[in-house]
Amino acid sequence: MQDILFDFMSKYISLTEEEKNVILSLDIFHAVKKGTILLKEGQKSKNSYFVLKGCIRTYYVIDSEEKTTAFYTEMEALTPPCVVTKTPSDYYISCVEDTLLTITSADMEAEINSKFPKFDTMCRLLSEELLAKQRIDFDEFKTSSPEQRYLNLLEKRPDLIQRVPQYQLASYLGIKPESLSRLRARITEKK
Repeated sequence: MQDILFDFMSKYISLTEEEKNVILSLDIFHAVKKGTILLKEGQKSKNSYFVLKGCIRTYYVIDSEEKTTAFYTEMEALTPPCVVTKTPSDYYISCVEDTLLTITSADMEAEINSKFPKFDTMCRLLSEELLAKQRIDFDEFKTSSPEQRYLNLLEKRPDLIQRVPQYQLASYLGIKPESLSRLRARITEKK
């Protein structure tokens, strides 16, 4: 597991053996079963997540219905807003698949960043990339039809089609599962 993380980090910074050993000493690597809820609405948390293998999702429960807002797969990070605001979470985070991830706390990250400033630089770069990606995704979602959202998903994240249950995909696209079935049929007919 750690090799996956170290390979990813090497794209941003070079790691010494001492730095690798400090990371390994933190006990941040976790194997989590499909269906596990990592964070519940109303719960406070200090945890950030980095997916090494698998898939997690964020969702709200509104009028007893799950509304999926995002999926995070390999080499994607998630720091819930409640960690930054120190308030209860507005949404849930759960594992869509058996997942290998790192779980770190804000305290842990602050300690590492103070000992090794280059980690702070890497975190800043990752945050900037994530913010830009989320802005683009949000703008695309707001300005596109359900069919265009699905086509964008096929182009940018085709793996999700096979990995995620249809009702979660439909919710993510802002439509009902039946509408997703009809949409898929229409797209198949056009080909």
